[in-house]
Amino acid sequence: MTTLPTTAKAVIIGGGIIGCSTAYHLAKLGWTDTVLLERKKLTSGTTFHAAGLVGQLRSNANITQLLGYSVDLYSKLEEETGLGTGWKMNGGLRLACNEERWTEVKRQATTAHSFGLEMELLTPSEALELWPLMDISDLVGAAFMPTDGQANPSDITQALAKGARMAGASIFEDTKVTDLEVENGRIKAVITDLGRIECEKVIVCAGQWTRSFAKRFGVNVPLVSMEHQYMLTEPMGVPGNLPTLRDPDRLCYYKEEVGGLVMGGYEPNPIPWAVDGIPEGFHYSLLGSNFDHFEQIMEQALGRVPGLQTAGIKTLTNGPESFTPDGNFIIGEAPELKNFFVGAGFNAFGIASGGGAGMVLAEWAKNGEPPFDLWSADIRRFGRPHFDTDWVRTRTVEAYGKHYTMAWPYEEHDSGRPCRKSPLYDVLADAGACFGEKLGWERPNWFADTSRGETPKDVYSFGRQNWFEAVGREHKAARDAAVVFDQTSFAKFALKGPDAVAALNWICANNVDRPVGSLTYTQMLNDKAGIECDLTVGRVAHDEFYIVTGTGFATHDFNWISRNIPEGMNCQLFDITSSNAVLALMGPEARNILEKVTRDDVSNDGFRFGTIRTIGIAGCPVQALRVTYVGELGWELHLPVEYAEAVYAALMQAGRDHGLKNAGYRSLEALRLEKGYRAWGSDIGPDHTPFEAGLGWAVKLGKNIDFKGRAAAQAQKSGGVKKMLACFTVDPDVVLLGRETIYRNGQRVGWLTSGGYGYTVGKSIGLGYVRNPDGVDADYVMSGDYELEVATERVRAQVHMEPLYDPKMLKVRG
Repeated sequence: MTTLPTTAKAVIIGGGIIGCSTAYHLAKLGWTDTVLLERKKLTSGTTFHAAGLVGQLRSNANITQLLGYSVDLYSKLEEETGLGTGWKMNGGLRLACNEERWTEVKRQATTAHSFGLEMELLTPSEALELWPLMDISDLVGAAFMPTDGQANPSDITQALAKGARMAGASIFEDTKVTDLEVENGRIKAVITDLGRIECEKVIVCAGQWTRSFAKRFGVNVPLVSMEHQYMLTEPMGVPGNLPTLRDPDRLCYYKEEVGGLVMGGYEPNPIPWAVDGIPEGFHYSLLGSNFDHFEQIMEQALGRVPGLQTAGIKTLTNGPESFTPDGNFIIGEAPELKNFFVGAGFNAFGIASGGGAGMVLAEWAKNGEPPFDLWSADIRRFGRPHFDTDWVRTRTVEAYGKHYTMAWPYEEHDSGRPCRKSPLYDVLADAGACFGEKLGWERPNWFADTSRGETPKDVYSFGRQNWFEAVGREHKAARDAAVVFDQTSFAKFALKGPDAVAALNWICANNVDRPVGSLTYTQMLNDKAGIECDLTVGRVAHDEFYIVTGTGFATHDFNWISRNIPEGMNCQLFDITSSNAVLALMGPEARNILEKVTRDDVSNDGFRFGTIRTIGIAGCPVQALRVTYVGELGWELHLPVEYAEAVYAALMQAGRDHGLKNAGYRSLEALRLEKGYRAWGSDIGPDHTPFEAGLGWAVKLGKNIDFKGRAAAQAQKSGGVKKMLACFTVDPDVVLLGRETIYRNGQRVGWLTSGGYGYTVGKSIGLGYVRNPDGVDADYVMSGDYELEVATERVRAQVHMEPLYDPKMLKVRG
């Protein structure tokens, strides 16, 4: 009879590769009383039937770093534990069969270079030398990453489990978790069929079972199960050092196994599994082989590997795996329940992620924060639409089907739409809006002029896309006249209570203890002075604040604020996003238009920049914020949703003689790049501090007020920084998208965090950090000679430390 410990520091639920890796790393960090519980046998969920390819490159630097950590760990794990892992660093090939895919591959190669990875571009004949089994008649080129590889999923998991035991962790198989004890919103204990374990932290790595388990405790984990098939041939003389191969134009991947080939793929019409729940007792189980459904993949593969026509098929494995609505995995502490961590939804790259994901989860659980910014995989990126499993499944089916399709710039999902709509949705659709979607919200990206024959639909390419001229018109209107943006999707919170000002001044880096009616732009910092939130705070009463942040950060920022209200302080945070519509009126004519629709004083003296006041428009009490994200005179007008159409109509009527136009998020992006405004999640985040990002002016170090992150911010201000955000401009024919490599005096020093086009300056614009381990200041940045690598080609770039556009000085730099 297995005897469970009665207490543990952390309990891990799930014995696949993610759970075993987390146990391994927690034990290595000194938490030797870590316990891993597996309801059946290790690897018996989905790990045992994984294909085992280990690639590293992703579009995000830190996800790439996480995958690179896996490679480093797997290369030494066998020596450490004495157990074979099947790890082979035989490299990875990616093919391109048309010019657009070749452009994508070249951009991926530049991304690899940005992140410090070696990725070589090959001719078709060079690729054939590495992979002699394929037909290259349709090949344009290929990319080779020598540090990619493959592993045996079960073996590598068992090695991680042994390493965890060697470091002091305990692993119990055939132990089913039946319940959790939660007390005052915190984990108290794990209940199993063999006993109770009191613990501080629970880390759920239960694969496709995670969503249903977490839901019992109010935690939302947006993943669903999908059938995924791959074939193994009989031995056919395949050399053991053959690189892994990804052939996205034919939707297929390949790896060598015991002299044969493993071949699988991502069909455009995937099959969801367990729609009504995973069957009881499902473990070490596979689904019936679906040869009819796999035939479309097989036909594509036969064109690439003619030898498959005569190869014997040993197995066709059909195993369910968990996939997510955006194709990225889910990691981090649940916003709904303190000390409840999740590592799940790995979208068929769990083996590649396993080592790094376990390291991140272990450090996150132990230290209270991840070792680096993982926003693109953070559980807090999800929100209200993701509570509905049917919506999650609908979107995930689309995401699975796009696994190997072209990753177009600015590409939008089509499924599950429309979901969340502004009250102006139909009005703006009639005005030619082409909508995008974020966190379920429909948001105008740009407006087509139907009188010119334009259609409000994106046509994707790697060059200038079909909306380029339309966005230019909106951009010009913002600079010369005025535009209105529907920004109803903004996340909006109210913080109320006697201690609201004290709590918020602890959480905010800037000083919010200012008179009622003040508006404060501020960051919220972690203990390393990294930027966790970037938002606007309005003081609407002595004991109440109105907080506005980006659409996609609703869950994250609400969680950060609520978790960091000091214990014992009396204030409450409310999400009031759905209550208020937002219309942003921006441009030099904004005041003239606003004066026509309100009797309130909106003159410069009567309504100063950085203030918030209630004004009347069309019978509506409008909370007006004098602020701008485009570099022009402007107001955000926040109003109850039922007034939205009336206020919008009044503005459009008043603006008719002043050149007022509708505008969307694409022009907003171009406008903010010209002005050098930072965007959280790309230009700034937990890995960047205000002094690195040029936002030190918004940090209250000059005041005797303590705040979270102050000590680290003070130390950095005194000691200097090793990276600094700068602006780069290049020829307008060069399309910048972000992740292009920055070279200073011929040396790689970073990559672009944002890229776009500035219609006023007539150049392509990028923001990015210039790095130097010996320190960086503005003189260092400006003294360099710069190039950007774009799709593997280097182009000369100009560097700037001031905004390109300054309306006060009537100056355009570039």
